Amino acid sequence: MTIVEAGQALRRREITCVELTRRCLERIEEDNPKLNAFVTVTATQALERAAALDSELATGRDRGPLHGIPIAHKDLIRTRGVRTTCGSLLFADDPMDVHAAVAERLENAGAVMVGKTGLHELAYGVTSTNPHFGAVRNPHDPRCIPGGSSGGSGVAVSTGMALGATGTDTGGSIRIPASFCGITGLKPTYGLVSTYGIQPLGLTLDHAGPMAQTVADVALMLDAVAGFDARDPASVNRPRTSHAPRQLDFRVLRIGMPRNFYFDVIAPETQAAILDAAQRMASLGAKIVSVGLPDMEALNTVARTILLAEATAVYRRRMARRDLFGDDVFALLEQGLLITGPDYVDAQRLRLPLCREFRAVFDKVDFLFAPATPMSAPRIGQSEVELGGRRMDTRLATTRTMRAINVTGLPAMSLPCPVPKGALPIGLQIVGKALDEARLLSFAAAVEDAFSF
Repeated sequence: MTIVEAGQALRRREITCVELTRRCLERIEEDNPKLNAFVTVTATQALERAAALDSELATGRDRGPLHGIPIAHKDLIRTRGVRTTCGSLLFADDPMDVHAAVAERLENAGAVMVGKTGLHELAYGVTSTNPHFGAVRNPHDPRCIPGGSSGGSGVAVSTGMALGATGTDTGGSIRIPASFCGITGLKPTYGLVSTYGIQPLGLTLDHAGPMAQTVADVALMLDAVAGFDARDPASVNRPRTSHAPRQLDFRVLRIGMPRNFYFDVIAPETQAAILDAAQRMASLGAKIVSVGLPDMEALNTVARTILLAEATAVYRRRMARRDLFGDDVFALLEQGLLITGPDYVDAQRLRLPLCREFRAVFDKVDFLFAPATPMSAPRIGQSEVELGGRRMDTRLATTRTMRAINVTGLPAMSLPCPVPKGALPIGLQIVGKALDEARLLSFAAAVEDAFSF
């Protein structure tokens, strides 16, 4: 059941908020022991809140389309009264008596939190194989990773343990799990959604956004969480608007297909799926435009340099407690110590012209099509993948098609492509213009419809 369907059923009195919440809790009880999507389940609080929301509906108070909808929060997003581990032992005893902006806004919109989802330690990785809380497993094949760092959120939505979930994206951490788990995930424009109350990783790269089954569901969640927040220095001050998908005239749409980089290192079935998506849009009247992108390897290097420095800046004072870190995360933090001040400044200085070049592509096209990830989900513990005859580090391969978009701050989303029965999911990444989420979501909904057809 999608968020839209659940909302309609609630207002037709075919189901109550309590019954809807109980369905998700029963699914958690059934599936979580084998998939490990949740770190904390808030069953008692969720049922009490759902009962209160039923009472509100009965007396005529309707908070909107998320009223009574069960959701989950990535366990990096602080929730007052419920522990937030960040997937780390560092925060095991930290009460974190703060309510993140996204949690606050979803609560005000009437959502019901059923729990906190598992993640890669400190959100610093792509596998969600956590040394402290165990591996989160892909529901399509439990031998495979769900992606990270928002892996638990991806699994929760994919299985119906929650109808929607929050995620964060510093180098692909919403879009990767969306791709690997076969759901829809949006990384909004930098600053559109407040990161107040979310444990930072990359101070100039962090984004927060929604994950759900469909584009329409993602749009409803974005409506709830987007908007200016004075507590977040990067927050964009602009009027709030509806992101509900609208009809578009395909005859005037231009879809950019990259000539360079994105299809250089890719699994054949992933390439075929993305090209098929473009063909479907062309059959509806859209114009397919071949576009050259700036030096994407340089942009990825800039992204890695900035993240290494910023993440280590966040955790440097805690690194003396080596026993509290997993090996892979500590190795990345040590690498960050090797980035000098001039290295970081040079990366930020190079960022500006590269971003200008990338954004200039949207003078020629309305949207960019690319693979979300260059391959389907690897196995848990698989350190390398083979793509185009090259063996690559799993982490570098998985984030290869993601990192640059965080550096640019542009909105991007992953939605599932049609795949043969039994095949692992493949994600299509659609990139749009800054602060143009309404149009991006409208277009993505049309792509979704074309896939369904």
